[in-house]
Amino acid sequence: MSVTIDIAGLPPERLVFSPSPLAELCTALHALAEPGHHPGLHGWTTATNASLKPDLADRLCEAEFLWNSTFSDISMPFAALPGTHGRPGATLAEDLDILDRLDDDVYVNAALEISCSHRYAQGGPSPLSDAGARAEALERATARGPRQLAFAQRLLEDPPTVRAWIRRLFEDCAEAFFDAVWQRVRVQLAADARHKAEVLRHRGLAEALAEVSAAATLDADGSRISVDKISTGRTTALDPAVGPGVTFVPSSFGWPHLWVLHAPGWRPVIHYPVAAPELPGPAALDLLKLRLEALANPMRMRMCRYLARGAYTTSELAAANGITAPEVSRHVAVLKKAGLITTRRRGRYVLHQLDLTVVARLGSDFLEGVLR
Repeated sequence: MSVTIDIAGLPPERLVFSPSPLAELCTALHALAEPGHHPGLHGWTTATNASLKPDLADRLCEAEFLWNSTFSDISMPFAALPGTHGRPGATLAEDLDILDRLDDDVYVNAALEISCSHRYAQGGPSPLSDAGARAEALERATARGPRQLAFAQRLLEDPPTVRAWIRRLFEDCAEAFFDAVWQRVRVQLAADARHKAEVLRHRGLAEALAEVSAAATLDADGSRISVDKISTGRTTALDPAVGPGVTFVPSSFGWPHLWVLHAPGWRPVIHYPVAAPELPGPAALDLLKLRLEALANPMRMRMCRYLARGAYTTSELAAANGITAPEVSRHVAVLKKAGLITTRRRGRYVLHQLDLTVVARLGSDFLEGVLR
């Protein structure tokens, strides 16, 4: 499974690396709403949530379905307007001005058509004008609680008023905490964007994608970007209506998420976390599946009890587990294919041992996979 972006014939200058203040604010709001997704930000989320004035905290709860379990595309409005050439604003005010330029149909559709919906990659009419789309949008809001339903109903009934309310909410968040955050992270994000653009210029797109994320790859013929996710989607970077190109937006709050905006009629955007250097990259989803399946076998789990404590030969494992050496060899082959054990030779003996670092990463690899 993956999300793919067709880029056949796209000139390299149409690939843009740029931070977005609004996308970073919405990512910060997501971290505040879902602190369990971001254990590395626990100190910041706890302190910031505690410092919010009651009125602001209450308003954030009203609108949180825009950024909690999924991530609304209104955070990246530059992707829907051809005049931006795929570039976010330099300041939050500029990004909010771009957001104001979206027409009501596009704005409301982006706000209420969240990426977990089957309609996301298909496009379709706006809930402002289509009864079926409106009913689906209200059903999704209902599942998120009465406050989210009331908010969605107000947005559908009076878009200009609610849009002004959302802008004021973003501006109040900037004053309360985000201005200080942006001052702290914008230099890092701009430096990361410049670095990735230099890699693209001098070493090519495949190398630049590798630095964006281990989950993002360029197909062999260079015609498609694939992002390894537990979802399926496809879009094009060659839509003349919005202008050709792909935008890459770095985030200091994003990990473990790797968001791909792939809605029809929008410029594709890959919103990626600026990697923490101390964290190794997550395993590919196919490899993660292989590892979990390998460990699901009771006999292999028993063998791992020994292999975690030291190096064992095939005959030692056979004796310890009451099975034949060929059976051990078959189990070892599965574990080795999954990258869970290492093998070394000492004289005439071949010793196997569990790779504790790989096993220790399984939990976070799984978490990154399902949250990516």
